[in-house]
Amino acid sequence: MPPKKRKPEEDGDGQEKKAKTEKTGENGSAPAVVTTVVEEEDEDAEAFKLEGSLISGELLFCGGTNWDLVGRKTLPKGAKNIGGRNLYGPHILSALSGIRVRTVAAGCVSCHSIVITTEGKAYSWGRNDQGQLGHGDILRKDNPSLIESLESLNIIDAACGRSHSLVLSDRGHVYAFGENKMGQLGLGHQTAQIPSPTRVKHSGPPVRKMACGAEFSMIVDVRGNLFSFGLPEYGQLGHNTDGKYFQTSTKLSYDCEKIPRKVVVFIEKTRDGQILPLTDVEVDDVACGPNHTIITDRKKRVFTWGFGGYGRLGHSEPKDEMVPRLLKTFDGQNRGAVSIAAGSAFSLIVNEMGCLYLCGTNKPTGEASMYPKPIQDLSGWKIRSMACGNRSIVVVADESVVSWGPSPTWGELGYGEGKAKSSTIPQEAKPFAKVYVHKVACGYAHTLLIARNDSDEDKETIAEFPVYDP
Repeated sequence: MPPKKRKPEEDGDGQEKKAKTEKTGENGSAPAVVTTVVEEEDEDAEAFKLEGSLISGELLFCGGTNWDLVGRKTLPKGAKNIGGRNLYGPHILSALSGIRVRTVAAGCVSCHSIVITTEGKAYSWGRNDQGQLGHGDILRKDNPSLIESLESLNIIDAACGRSHSLVLSDRGHVYAFGENKMGQLGLGHQTAQIPSPTRVKHSGPPVRKMACGAEFSMIVDVRGNLFSFGLPEYGQLGHNTDGKYFQTSTKLSYDCEKIPRKVVVFIEKTRDGQILPLTDVEVDDVACGPNHTIITDRKKRVFTWGFGGYGRLGHSEPKDEMVPRLLKTFDGQNRGAVSIAAGSAFSLIVNEMGCLYLCGTNKPTGEASMYPKPIQDLSGWKIRSMACGNRSIVVVADESVVSWGPSPTWGELGYGEGKAKSSTIPQEAKPFAKVYVHKVACGYAHTLLIARNDSDEDKETIAEFPVYDP
């Protein structure tokens, strides 16, 4: 969507309305005490406004709800195992029953979720050991709860990392909360955790897209510039470095990016090993795995970089890439990509012909795809939305919800109570047969879906689903 014209003076970050008080730590680097406040939106930015998603509906949920235990072998110290059960079929969440939702956000390594209502209000729930829910505390929330400090803003998008979250306002401002040990909140310091939404230190044009990896973040502005911040361990930030240095003779450390830094180099590697720089890249979409990144640009080309294990980058070799590298499969006429998603060790890409490709692996055993291979079971289906969990994949295609993933699963595939819990090949999730799903998002072991509830018939069908009240 083309943004409205901005006045030149609006390119700045705007004046904060409330002062922040910071006390510098002993070494003079990271502030020891930070009072986190959400600044009011700039008054002079009236001319600019982003629109949220125009589709909305009822939220349906399936998957694991024992937030402290999911994805862990043992409970962390101090956590009480009083979490919920696994929901193997779709459920309505009692706290959001009857509330129209327009955006759902989770991530392949996140055990928490954020949903945004049509009024622009953000609700979050799940694991909260680092303050990633944005409620100003570190208490687990089993029910979706309104993020009160964002109530004055119109929130249009969100993204979830392992233990941190980003939300985007309609003015193009990003607010971050949660773990910040690696600078993944983009606040200019590495204070361990920030449990309340705080404005990211980004001074360029307004932001329109975001994505979170395990301990890093990506933002895209309205001009197609890509910025990254956080942990550079495998080159996933795209700045041609993994940031490693020795703090002492035996202690390895990382030079983290504490504020958003622009990704400036995009490359193409020819068959004979030549590296050609590409200068005309305007980023359109971005997705992050735990330690890799995938983007599409306005010309529908695909670039991947970061951790290359199992061939998840699709370059026919398991090598780490330090800068965005063109994925040749999707370069050329009628071969471009229209949507992307990233899982823990794989990437998904849908091309212009509607064919779904996977590179990497979503199985614990067997051969990995070192380059993008089409998923034949879904050829001929029109894919409208897709999302990746840890190893599970959920796709909304035609009128159906199709999912697959190896054991162990927690119900995120949505096959229903008493049915198969896992599948290595794409299977239709039968409980969704009567509902029309607009959008899907996956966490580590749970799935969020927006189901159409416009007509009386839609509402009656949705009303048949059980209500989950933790």
